[in-house]
Amino acid sequence: MNQQLAHIAIVVDDYDKAIEFYTQKLHFELIEDTILTETKRWVKVKPKGSNECCLLLAKAANDEQKSRIGNQTGGRVFLFLYTDDFKRDYQNLIDMDITIIREPSHEEYGTVVVFEDLYGNLWDLIEPVLPQGSI
Repeated sequence: MNQQLAHIAIVVDDYDKAIEFYTQKLHFELIEDTILTETKRWVKVKPKGSNECCLLLAKAANDEQKSRIGNQTGGRVFLFLYTDDFKRDYQNLIDMDITIIREPSHEEYGTVVVFEDLYGNLWDLIEPVLPQGSI
């Protein structure tokens, strides 16, 4: 059996505002923006260099969905972004005035900082510790 996650939906209030944040501030790639109806689009973004799962930016369509914007996990870290250069990407967060929730720390699994996106969803930026013997 072979399975993989394809997309993770993140509820947003405005497609264009979300696209701007993820592409201009986090430097993700816009990989699709298809108009489905007058009010619905199929919008996917992904970190540069990633060929796996991407984010599906899903505009809230009712009050219940709107209530979840920025708090899809009840205040826990929602998404985990791995990097090959923590210093570069942490400096980008600072340069882009992205809110840092927990300052960088060195953990047994790697170097990590917690930041929030434009809606308040919490993210971990992690440069993982490479297993011994790997390059």
